[in-house]
Amino acid sequence: MSKQAAITAVKGMNDILPPQSARWQWLEAVVRQVMAAYAYRNVRTPIVEQTHLFVRGLGAVTDVVEKEMYSFDDRADKRGTAEQLSLRPENTAGVVRATIEHNLLYDGGKRLYYMGPMFRRERPQRGRYRQFHQVGAEALGFGEPALDAEIILLAAQLWSELGLSDWRLELNCLGEPDERRAHRAALIAYFEQHEHALDADARRRLHSNPLRILDTKNPDMQALVEGAPRLMDYLGEASRAHFDAVQQLLAAAGLAYSINPRLVRGLDYYNLTVFEFVTDRLGAQGTICGGGRYDYLIAQIGGKPAPAVGWALGVERVLELLGDAGGAADPAAPDAYAVIPDPSRLDAVLPCLQALRAAGVHVQMHGGGSGSWGSMKSQLKRADASGARFALIFGERELQQGQVAVKALRDGSGEQTLQPLAQPGQWAGRLKSAR
Repeated sequence: MSKQAAITAVKGMNDILPPQSARWQWLEAVVRQVMAAYAYRNVRTPIVEQTHLFVRGLGAVTDVVEKEMYSFDDRADKRGTAEQLSLRPENTAGVVRATIEHNLLYDGGKRLYYMGPMFRRERPQRGRYRQFHQVGAEALGFGEPALDAEIILLAAQLWSELGLSDWRLELNCLGEPDERRAHRAALIAYFEQHEHALDADARRRLHSNPLRILDTKNPDMQALVEGAPRLMDYLGEASRAHFDAVQQLLAAAGLAYSINPRLVRGLDYYNLTVFEFVTDRLGAQGTICGGGRYDYLIAQIGGKPAPAVGWALGVERVLELLGDAGGAADPAAPDAYAVIPDPSRLDAVLPCLQALRAAGVHVQMHGGGSGSWGSMKSQLKRADASGARFALIFGERELQQGQVAVKALRDGSGEQTLQPLAQPGQWAGRLKSAR
C-alpha cells in the first residue's frame, strides 16, 4: 500500500495547542472580568450567516465583501433554490441581525460582547490570518456621546488588565450621511484633478468609495492624501458637538488621545465617532482594536432605527504584543502529579485523586507512554517536568499503610510528608495554597 500524504491545516488557519492555548484561556478570562465590570453581557452568534447580511451591512464595495469573504451556495431546497451563505468576516452585522431577530431592544439598550473566530480570504501575514479571532463590544440602542466614551474606556481598561501599555488612541469624526456626501463629492473632484498620481486601488475606489483612498498605505500617495479635503471641514454643528463631548469625557477620565483626520475605518456603516488603538510594534498591521458609532446599521439590516457603537480587537495581535512584552500569564501547571509505581493499584489510587479534584486541586495522573508504564524514578522526572508543585507518591508501602507521600517539588526543600489516603479533604488545601 502506498503511503498517503499527510493532511495539514488550511493555509492561514492555525491550530492552537498547549501551552499556547493556556495563554488564550487567560486572555479570555480577563476579557470576561472586564466586560462584567462594565455590565456587558455575552452573546454568541453563528459562524455562518446569509451572504446578503454582510453585503447590506458592510457595503457592497468594501474590500471585505468584494475580495475577502468565504461565500458558497447551500444545497438547493425542494424548489431548487440554493441560499448563498458566508463565513462571517466580522461579527457586528451578526450581532445586529440577532438583536433585530430576537427584538432585544424592546425594553431599552443592550450592552453585549462576543469572542470567536472570523474568516477572510487574504494573504496571511504577521498577526493577520485567514481564520482569526476577535473580541468585540457593542452598545446598542444608545445614542449619547457618553457611550462612545464608555466603550473606548472599556478597551483601555482591558489593556490595563492585560498589562499592555505600548499603544496610542486615535480618534476621528465621520459626521452624518449628508455631510459625508458633500465631502465625498469634494474628494472625487480633488482626486480627479490628480488622477495621474493615483495607484490602481485608488483609481478603483475613486467613484465607489473615495473615502478609503485616505487610508492608503502607499508612501507615494501620502503627500497627495495630506492635501485632500478634510471631512472635519464639512461637519455640521450637531456632529461637532457630539465629537467635542466624546473628547471632553475622555479627557475627564484621563485617557490620552490624538485626532487623526485620515482615520476612516474599512467598513461603510460607521458615522460620527471612529477610533483605533494602534501600536508600532506590529509593522504595517498596527491596529489592535478599532470601532466607532454605527447609528444607521440596525435600520439598514431591517430593524427599527436605533443608534449603536462598538469595537473589535484582534486576539492574535494582542497575544503577539503580550508575548513580546512578557505580559501574558504562564501556562497553568497542575498542583500535583500522581506518581503510581504499580498500575495494578489504580483502584486504590483513583478515589483519592477524584476526591482531590472535587476539592479544587488540579491533579495530573501518570499515564505511562510508549507502551511502558515507567519506573518510580522516571515518573518523578515527569512530575518535575510537568511544573507541578507537589508529587503524590502512591508507593506500595504507603498504600499498605493507608497513606500517600506528598513531596514538595518547587520550594527547594524537597520536604515529604505522609497524609491519610482516605481523608484527602483534610490536606487538599495545602496543595492549593501556593496557587
